[in-house]
Amino acid sequence: MGFFRLRPLLLLGALAAALVVIAADADARPGGSFGSRRTRTFTAPPVTQTAPTPARPIERSMTQPGAQSGPSVARPAPAAPTGGLLNRPGFFGGLAAGFLGAGLIGLLLGHGLTGGLGGLASIFGLLLQIGLVAIVGYLLWSWWQRRSQPAFASGPSLRDAFGARPTAPGGMDGLGSGAGPAAAGVGALTPTAADFDQFERLLGEIETAYGEEDLNRLRMRVTPEMLSYFAEELAANASRGVVNRISDVKLLQGDLAEAWREGDVDYATVAMRYALNDTMVDRASGRVVEGGPDEAVEVWTFMRVAGGAWLLSAIQQV
Repeated sequence: MGFFRLRPLLLLGALAAALVVIAADADARPGGSFGSRRTRTFTAPPVTQTAPTPARPIERSMTQPGAQSGPSVARPAPAAPTGGLLNRPGFFGGLAAGFLGAGLIGLLLGHGLTGGLGGLASIFGLLLQIGLVAIVGYLLWSWWQRRSQPAFASGPSLRDAFGARPTAPGGMDGLGSGAGPAAAGVGALTPTAADFDQFERLLGEIETAYGEEDLNRLRMRVTPEMLSYFAEELAANASRGVVNRISDVKLLQGDLAEAWREGDVDYATVAMRYALNDTMVDRASGRVVEGGPDEAVEVWTFMRVAGGAWLLSAIQQV
């Protein structure tokens, strides 16, 4: 009887699993979040009206995690010596051990605790030497502590310093050019109308070139890192005997998440909602295996060397 009572639940579970598989297969385009946003690679871009939910973190990137801009990683302070006076390395431990050693030797030889030191005068002389050495050791230790401490260890990081600033109109990160030494190499960037036109054009050209498996056209529109990811996806499709055909790409809505400059390289992250015809086609027969008219929301990051053309450097799913 228990099995028959569980049958409706099992059927509902199977139906839910099937729906998940169908939803996953409906999007034939390459999924995942990959590429590079330079120092902001592992920092989530701000949400926008087009993409009101946070973008997925970048999962594949040639940028090393240590290069991201974010809250500074606390550096370990110089290790404090462990134990008491005798366990402390340097002058203190050696002198204290010598003092007790001399007293023990005096006791063993029958001259008393101070016999090994040559009498009371020797004790005072030794104490005076210990005091002088202690002062010198303390000064050296303080100097070493100051020298070993990392600069600005207790201050805000670069991103923390700018994070409290008001956001500029249009959703851009409000970086100021007069932020001081901490902002060296990072500055404000305001994309123009011509830049947004180029972003929209690149969206259609990149999607279409990918659907036609044209690596030469992609090479002129994406960074070498992004080209390697696209080539890997196309090789996987070829191995499976299918082609991911993409056509009729049309931007429906888009806005700027953030834009900035690092050295002589500009970066702009844009949220875009667009329509497209996205199908997976069998190579041998030309039969559509899956897909069709679709709509996507993604966050694209573009980069350009000063005075050059924009290239796609990262894609993040929403």
